[in-house]
Amino acid sequence: MATGKNIRTYFDGQWHEGDVPIMRAADHGAWLGTNVFDGARHVNGLSPDLDAHCARVNRSAEAMMLVPTVSTEEMVVIVEEGLKAYAPDAAVYIRPMYWGIDGDSTAIVPTPDKTGFAICLEEIPLAPPSAAATLTTTRFRRPVLESSVVNAKAGALYPNNARMLREARQKGFSNALVADAMGNVAETATANIFLVRDGEVFTPMPNGTFLAGITRARHIANLRADGVSVHEAVLSFDDFHDADEVFMSGNMNKVTPVTALDETSYQVGPVARRVRDLYWDWAASSR
Repeated sequence: MATGKNIRTYFDGQWHEGDVPIMRAADHGAWLGTNVFDGARHVNGLSPDLDAHCARVNRSAEAMMLVPTVSTEEMVVIVEEGLKAYAPDAAVYIRPMYWGIDGDSTAIVPTPDKTGFAICLEEIPLAPPSAAATLTTTRFRRPVLESSVVNAKAGALYPNNARMLREARQKGFSNALVADAMGNVAETATANIFLVRDGEVFTPMPNGTFLAGITRARHIANLRADGVSVHEAVLSFDDFHDADEVFMSGNMNKVTPVTALDETSYQVGPVARRVRDLYWDWAASSR
């Protein structure tokens, strides 16, 4: 599925122009779902936390019982080479991915001797600073490690996200605020979540039901360095209704203010704006 334009694909040791075929019908990843990916961003010549995203796709592969074949350092070099074909001001989505090729005698378990690998680069613009989200609740919940590979950024997890988004859109909202198995807030259908109350920032405590994102961690570090109190805590839906400000955190757009949760409305507040400024200041300083 091509989401952006001007696509380049790294496969079989070289860069190719376009959205090239990389998987066969009998590959384990095609029919049994053993595929993982990660997403990084390149914006205005900056690729924030690229090494962390490359390292995480290798951890995701291992969680999916695949053997990663490209080191973090090698992956960064490959990506940087591929990015040279884009204009200096291009906004590019960087997606490294692995998938299983063969299975064992049962076909279910992927064999470790072969693992597919590719990187896709696509031009996808950042959402403008004025963009915002509206949230509602959903009957679908985040799974747990005992039932799903929640410790990987796995394609197999995303049909559940799609159910959440479809339900939210049918109710007239753009995204869903999602509970974990215990009924506490985990994140949204597509991103981590923060709230602001009395000048302090709160975000759900990682409990193994959702990926505590790389961009989320960067925001927490930047805010704390800026003197803001940030708490990872067990949070209820009532906590979000009582918040002064709510914003989402994800790699695709970094910071997205939230203007509504069902009947509760929020202003786009100063903390979300500050988080965005801190992020890009950090990215520029760590070039």
